[in-house]
Order: sequence, then structure tokens, then C-alpha cells
Amino acid sequence: MATSYVDDLRLAHYLAAQVDQYTSAQFSSQDFTVESKPDLTLVTNADRRAEELIREQLRRVRPGDSVLGEEYGTEGAAARQWIIDPIDGTHNFVRGVPVWATLIALAVEGEVVVGVVSAPQLSRRWWAARGHGAYTGRSQSQARALRVSTVSRLEDASLSYSSLHGWAEQGRLRSFLRLSESCWRTRAYGDFWSYMLLAEGAVDIAAEPDLEVYDMAALVPIVTEAGGTFTSLDGTPGPFGANAVATNGALHEEVRSILSEVSDPQ
Repeated sequence: MATSYVDDLRLAHYLAAQVDQYTSAQFSSQDFTVESKPDLTLVTNADRRAEELIREQLRRVRPGDSVLGEEYGTEGAAARQWIIDPIDGTHNFVRGVPVWATLIALAVEGEVVVGVVSAPQLSRRWWAARGHGAYTGRSQSQARALRVSTVSRLEDASLSYSSLHGWAEQGRLRSFLRLSESCWRTRAYGDFWSYMLLAEGAVDIAAEPDLEVYDMAALVPIVTEAGGTFTSLDGTPGPFGANAVATNGALHEEVRSILSEVSDPQ
């Protein structure tokens, strides 16, 4: 019999609700400190405290599980690992843009089986557990099922991305622009939101050239349980390939083939 992860999904919802209260208050007050990490990305004390809140709860209720988080690294070495991005979209958070979210995932033996994305300033949450479908709503009691689009031609497709800089740094800007020009519409919704709109069927392609596992883990089961495909540029399924190509499935190999080309002059 297949393992059910419904209890883990309930826990992820509980963790997200606890963090939402804290991060929303911090966002509203703008009462936080901002620092630059060595990679020049921003971090706030709100990011750190949000991750601490999740870790504290997990130590109490899942003491045998390991945890990987953006701010504090890896704790433990169990086959069950919680993967956390306390505030995905920190730059938005700092600037007062409401498009940011807490990402909580559970991976078991290298497969992500639960994902929750909670965006309190959008009054939205998205979630999935392996074999149980993907949903969105304000709460589990006010939910609708997610399904990716049926668009099958690039010229009819909508593409969402975060920025052009990363594609240039990877030597793939020409490839990305070629994909953009092939699509019907492009918009930079960015970060987690691109992938949630994909799962909803509102866009058909989302891609980023340089990501960490905690940026992607919670997104994967939501996209795949909604019927989509989520891989790295080289085709590796899931969030472990350092970049992401997510589509409705029908477009996947064509999109990945275009983006995999390193075409910029050296």
C-alpha cells in the first residue's frame, strides 16, 4: 500500500499558519533589519526568525526528521527531510511588494512528497501531497483543485520568469530570448508565483537558470500533482538540479531543448 502523507500535509499547513502571522506583522510594520549575504542577495531578521519558528515546531513534533533551510542549513541526516524557504521573495518583502511566500516541503528518500506555498499578503495558499492532488484557497476547507493548461503549441503559450540577469550569467540569454519570442505572451511574475500560476493553468511555462533546492522543493509536488512537469535544464526530475523548467507537460521537451542551449558568445 502506498504511503499517505496527509498528516504531514496537515502539519505543513499548521507550520505555515504560524509563520504567516509573524511574517505578515513584520511586513506590515516594516520593522526589520536588512543585510546582504555573501552572494549579494538580501536577508532580514524576519527570514531568520520565520525559519527558527518552523524548526522549533519540527523539533517538538517530528524530532526524528532532518531539516534543510535557507538560513540555517542542514540539521540531521534522516531519510525524511523538511525543506524550508522562510520567505521566498525577500527582495519583494523588503520593498513592500506583497508577492512573497513561505515554502515548506517534505522529501522522503530524495523524493518531494508534500509541498505548501503560503502567500499571506495575497490571501492565498497552494498545496499538494503525493497521490492526493494539488489545491489552492484561503484554507483547506475553502479549496479548489488545480490543473495545468492544455496548451500544446509554443505560439499559444504564456511564459513566466523572474529576471534576465541569470540567463545572461549562464550564457543562455539568447536561448531564453528565442523561447520568449516563440511564445504568445511573456510576463515576469517571478519567484514562487510563476509556478503556482502554472499549476493553476494561468501560464504554461516557468523557468529559472539558477536556484537552490529550498527555492524549488515545495513547488514540485504542486506542479506535478496538477498534471505538470518539473525538471532541471538537463531533464533531471524534481528540485535537485540547480535550475528549473516547469511546464504543463505538453510543451516540456521543446522548451527544455531550447533553454538547454548555451548560445551566448564567450
